[in-house]
Formats: sequence, structure tokens, C-alpha cells
Amino acid sequence: MNECSVLIGGKAGDGINVAGQIIARIFTSLGYYVYMYYDYPSLIRGGHNFSMIRACTHPVGAYRSEIDILLAMDPTTLRRHQTKCKPDALIIYNSDTVQSDTGSGVPLKTIVEQNKGLAIMENTAMIGALASALGMEWDAIASIITHEMRKSTEKNLDIARAAFQLQAEKKELRRIGESPGILISGNEAVSLGLLSAGLNGYIAYPMSPSSGILHFLAASSHETGIQVFHPESEIAVITIAEGMAYAGAKAAVGTSGGGFCLMTEALSMAGMAEIPLTVILAQRSGPSTGTPTYTAQSDLHFAIHAGHGDFPRFVFAPGDSQQAFEWAGHALSLSWQFQVPSILMTDKTLAEGLYTVPPEFLQAHPPDSVLVTEVREEYRRYQDTDDGISPYASPPLSGAVIKGNSKSHDERGMSVDEAAPISAMTLKQMKKIRFMEEAVSQLNPVHISGNADSDVCLISWGSNAPLCREAAQTLGIKSIQPIVIHPFPEQEMHAAVKDSAMTFLLEDNYSGQLADICEAHGISINIRLPRFDGRPCTIDQLIENLRGRIK
Repeated sequence: MNECSVLIGGKAGDGINVAGQIIARIFTSLGYYVYMYYDYPSLIRGGHNFSMIRACTHPVGAYRSEIDILLAMDPTTLRRHQTKCKPDALIIYNSDTVQSDTGSGVPLKTIVEQNKGLAIMENTAMIGALASALGMEWDAIASIITHEMRKSTEKNLDIARAAFQLQAEKKELRRIGESPGILISGNEAVSLGLLSAGLNGYIAYPMSPSSGILHFLAASSHETGIQVFHPESEIAVITIAEGMAYAGAKAAVGTSGGGFCLMTEALSMAGMAEIPLTVILAQRSGPSTGTPTYTAQSDLHFAIHAGHGDFPRFVFAPGDSQQAFEWAGHALSLSWQFQVPSILMTDKTLAEGLYTVPPEFLQAHPPDSVLVTEVREEYRRYQDTDDGISPYASPPLSGAVIKGNSKSHDERGMSVDEAAPISAMTLKQMKKIRFMEEAVSQLNPVHISGNADSDVCLISWGSNAPLCREAAQTLGIKSIQPIVIHPFPEQEMHAAVKDSAMTFLLEDNYSGQLADICEAHGISINIRLPRFDGRPCTIDQLIENLRGRIK
């Protein structure tokens, strides 16, 4: 096999996510690129969880509908997913709890009990059985388990070895080389991107699917030296971040739709006070609570228009871990360069998905020096300039009074009610927009792949981008991904679709929010491909859908 799709499923509490990550690392150790999707309901215990791991010889960011190897920890997994198995698929099941006339049964519970292990270690036994089925040497899988399972390592090794020796049926996957990169989730990539751009503080109230950023940065804060706070509400989150920024510290916050709703008043304050602030908006299904552990791309209009009043902002939407790292850094740096809020949009598929990223792509952003450190004349916090960007100082600064004002104000930051200074300050802030557009145009705001000469275009944004890249490559059409959504890269998008005879747009919302934005800028969308069931489209579903429509 040159490609392999594995599904491991069980109940919440069975460690399905961790098991999926270890399986992904098994594949990277054999030289394959990997993408992993984790599906789970909003339950602490019970329910049905599964991880879908796809290994390929090329970079990948989507999974297939069909399964090559099914690992059933419980009867529900077999019942729900057996129909998706290929005719020659290998099924390995827990014979202590699952009855089946097909496949290979391994007594996971018995193995764990014989080795006096914990119930969750049944997933270790399943990993051992899988490694045997793939034709791996014991030493190779033992090395991975030792690295990944730092607690009770010897017991886990004993359990995995017992299952490894019992598994007889094979579906061998050949080694194709050394590992092509590191496995990193979207949330981890965002965290590292922020750190690379000089992040000083991260503030968040846990809200899936953004919580992984909070956990990652908190766990590594002793190494990075940044401040990580978990306050009592999202309102506290954003106002703390703005206080840190006023004091000269680069701060970012993370949330999802409901939390972002609560942040909008303070977001407007950042706009009026010209406070640099980066918001990570990790989308999930809505409205309201919706299905909080499933995906959506339905907050785009909200992000662009959130808050009251007019003020400049950036909105970015990376598509995979590599782009998440790069654009998280850009979001923080550009926010400080222009003293405006920046919003980095992810979604559940990207935030919690696992991708193979070559380590050379994780390059640090050059540090910015934006703070005024001395003054020779009266300091004017909101001084009018040619580009609208005022000198930024933080207290204490000898000889300067530093005002940050959320009310209409003059150049010194003093509140005003007169028409002339209100108009002048608005014009001063809006000067930035042209320079913001120029800045992002230097950063390749639109990614084009596939067949650049095709007159059939497939537009996508966010986590659908790697899916559409692969589909376009397969079908010989052009894939277009705007990473910068606002200010909209109108020139680059028009150039990308210039010779298009047929344009598709795939997005995970009902109303076609990016399609509306494209058409508002004169870019015709012939066929909208909406999806709004909370699940990402699979690569085979998309290819079949497009083949049936391309003329």
C-alpha cells in the first residue's frame, strides 16, 4: 500500500485521541505524511469517539470515506464503521467485548488484566496489534511507545508486546524513508507562531476548540517565560489583554463564537484606543451552543463586522498547521505594526487536526521594535501621521503622559465632542487601511495550487484548503485559497480567477459567506458547495461531487 487509512474508535475515556496520535506517529516513522481527524461528542464519558488517520506519500490534510484498517475497541465502533471498510480491509477488534465473524480478535481487556494495567491501557494493546499487522519490527514500535508514554512505560510495553505477539493477520505497509516532518495540531502551530513573533502573554477562558492553545502555552510557560492567564470570563480575557498591550506587552486571546460575542464591546475599545490585540477565533457549529465539538466556518461575516462603529482590522484564515504557524505570527506582528485588532480564524477541523509539517517551515518571525523608548517633545499618543500610525509608547516613560482613550479623542488622547476633531481622528485611523492592504499583499495573501492554467477554479478558505488542493491536483483544475480575508485581497483574487470559465466555492456554512464577499468584490461564483453538518468533507466525496459538475 502507498496510502493507508486507519480508524480507531471507542468510548470517551478510552484514550482514542491519544491512541490516534500514536498511530499517526507510527506512520510518520515509516516515512509517510499524515493527517488525523478526531471526532467526539460533547461528553466526558461514554458516547462514541473515533480518530481517523490517513497516511500518504504526499502532504495531506483531509481523510477518505473508506477505511483500510478498522480498530474496534467496542461494539459501537464495529457497528458504525464496518460498512465503510474496503473489501480487503483488516478489522482488529477487542474480542473481550466485541463479537464478529470477520476480522482479527485480540483480547485487549484480558491482556491488560494479566499485566495488572489500567483499563485505558487497552488502547496500548490495540496499538501493539496494529504495529504487528503493519509488519513493523518490535524494536521500532517499542521506541515509539517509550517516547510517547512517559508514565508506566514498562507496563505499557509489556501490554503492547503481548498484543503484538497475538496478532496474526497482516496488512503490511512498506517503509518509504525517514520521517518527513513533525506532527503538529493547528492549535499547537498557532501557539508556536505567536511565540515566534514575540508573544508576552496569552489569556483565555477554556472554550473548545481553542482550548488546546491555552493548555499548550500554559504547559510550556516555564520554558517560554510568557504569562498565561485563565480569568473568570471572556470579557475579563479581552480587557486583561488590552491592559497588557497598553503596558507594552504583546498579548493574544483565544475563544470560539459564544466567547467572541462577549468580547465585541472591548474589541471596539481596541479599535478606538488603537490597541494592538490578536484574537484567535476557533469556529465550531452554532448558533448558540450548537454542537461545540464539531466544525463550521460560519463566523466569517461576524469576525469582519464584530463590534460597533468603524475601525480597521485584519482577518486571516490559515488552512493547515504550516499556515497556522506562519499567519499567527503575521497576525501578532501586523497588529502591533498598525495598532489595530487582528483576528486569526481557525475551526475545529484545523484546530484539533494533526498534520505533518517539515520542521524547516517553522521559522521564527523577526522581532518588531515598535515601542517608543524616549521622547524629546510632547508625546501625542494619537499623533496624525502620513500613514495613520502613531508613535506607540508604554508607561512608565519619563517626560510623557500616555493616554489610552476609548472615547472620541484628540491627538493627545483627551476626550472631545466637537465635530472637527472627531472627523479628523476617524480619517487618521482610516489612513491605515491602504497601508494594511499593501503590507499583506507582500505576504502572498492568496495561495494558488493545482493546475494554474485551468479555466476551472475551486475556491476555499480555512481548513478546506488542503482538501481542495488535493482535489484540484487530482482533477487537473486550479485551487485558490485566500488566506487574508480582510482587507480583502481584491487584486490578487481577480488575477487568480481572471480566465475562469467555471468557479466553485466550498465552505462549511449554509449561507455561503465567502462566496458573498467574493461576489461583492466582482468575483462570480458559479456553483456554491455548502456543508453544514459539522463534519469536514472527505476527499473522495469532493472529487466525486466536482466530477459530476465540471463541464
